[in-house]
Amino acid sequence: MRDVFAAAAAFILLLVAASLATTLQTYRRRRLRARDSERALGRTIIAEIPAGDGLVLFSEDAVRFYHGERSIDKDLVVAARVLINGSPIAACVSRRHPGEALRQATSFEDRPDGIERDRWDVAIETATGTVLVECGAIRERVSQELARSVFDAVKRDLERRDR
Repeated sequence: MRDVFAAAAAFILLLVAASLATTLQTYRRRRLRARDSERALGRTIIAEIPAGDGLVLFSEDAVRFYHGERSIDKDLVVAARVLINGSPIAACVSRRHPGEALRQATSFEDRPDGIERDRWDVAIETATGTVLVECGAIRERVSQELARSVFDAVKRDLERRDR
């Protein structure tokens, strides 16, 4: 009798392991399809940002940045700021629109996460409004590196256009 229960438990564990492996493969294929579709559109992927149930891609092409489904016209970008817990710590302001960037000081309400974590975001200010790219609050510098990648890409483009 004991052997029957052990065999049943082993069978159930094998089913759970197979289910997890299948789910992981499905998730991986979905991620690869998203990356391939971005590349097929001629976009360069800058960062894969963790979001609620998956990853949001931040990419660019010659005329726009893309944050998920949202597009940001590069010609309209006025400034970019790295925010930690809602406060700016680094900024790049376009020389083409200096007055407009100063008029729009970026600061967002700090949302307490309950646990002591630093939340990293990038605020991309355009002539039509501000787009917040939420890079997360993952420990071990992951969110910081994502924010830095997004900020550096926008900064490079601003500096290139200012020349």
